[in-house]
Amino acid sequence: MVIVLESEGCFVGIRFDACRGMRGRKPDKHRQEGEAEMGDANRTVLVTGGAGFIGSHTCKALSRSDFLPITYDNLSTGHAEAVRWGPLYHGDVRDVLRLTEVLQETRAVAVLHFAASAYVGESMTDPQKYYRNNVGGMTALLDALNVTGVNALVLSSSCATYGEPEVSPIDEETPQRPINPYGRTKLICEEMIGDYGRAKSLNYAILRYFNAAGADPEGDLVEHHSPETHLIPCILMAALGLSQEIRIFGNEYPTPDGTCIRDFIHVTDIAQGHTLALNSLLSGKKSFTVNLGTGHGSSILDVIRACEACVGHSIPQRIVDGRIGDPPVLIANVARARAILGFEPNHSDLATIVRTAFTALQKVHGRGAAGLSAQPRGQAP
Repeated sequence: MVIVLESEGCFVGIRFDACRGMRGRKPDKHRQEGEAEMGDANRTVLVTGGAGFIGSHTCKALSRSDFLPITYDNLSTGHAEAVRWGPLYHGDVRDVLRLTEVLQETRAVAVLHFAASAYVGESMTDPQKYYRNNVGGMTALLDALNVTGVNALVLSSSCATYGEPEVSPIDEETPQRPINPYGRTKLICEEMIGDYGRAKSLNYAILRYFNAAGADPEGDLVEHHSPETHLIPCILMAALGLSQEIRIFGNEYPTPDGTCIRDFIHVTDIAQGHTLALNSLLSGKKSFTVNLGTGHGSSILDVIRACEACVGHSIPQRIVDGRIGDPPVLIANVARARAILGFEPNHSDLATIVRTAFTALQKVHGRGAAGLSAQPRGQAP
């Protein structure tokens, strides 16, 4: 069983439709609200933050690999409607007693940890939130793993731990010098896991991914943040007249067109990377850290042009001053992920990323202001 953790609180009972969620499995007519399927215990995993953008896509990928993902989320930024491939437990990732209870009840054999505060800008103005949620949540989760004996953990980490690297592409041995509280808290979490791994025989995979983008190609899931800060949705919102012109932060960087270059990786590929990492740990492989990216970069102007090609018209834009601390180029070296996991980013060409993001954006705004806030079918009041 796989459990996904993201939110805070008490258990939220939902009637899980196995036919809808887990391909190839028949529904259990006798399963109660909130009850996980226990027939194949070694395929059950806990996913913290499983109602969020990357967590929910990972739950879908896990289900397709015959895992049962259990979502643990407080729904502070996630969406209950995105929990479609396993039960939802409502809980605070900092609540060690609740985490212990859920791990014991579901008999999960591994945890994939996404639950975290993740806005770089916000971390600069509200650092205590990031240390409280990210470091506090990591502490509670590691304690719960120690109590329950669960010894496999996959961490959602970030290239923000590298800060402003002096080399490109960036490999896993690049010095980690984060420049904001978000990146620092992620680095602290990595170090905590390493310490627990050495002292407690915890097997772990740390996945540092670069710019997550796009949305589920099949349309089952969308990207829906409030506020929206990701580049591609912001560009497409401007294209649809849902926001003002897109601001380009600087055009005098030492790059071919003067704008920053980033490594955009499709969220479906990130989800697949987590599934590969989980399978590696459960097969007995030793702990590891890898980057998840494409090894290729696109400039801000490249992305704008791709969005214009997708929507069929020009998008209003304006050059403004560059931001302090914005590295000119951030591109992943993914050789280690390929070697250890056989990882290949098959959905991450820029056209596919933009097309799936645009389809998701239209779906969200075509459904009105409620977006993904509606309760999933069968959720208890």
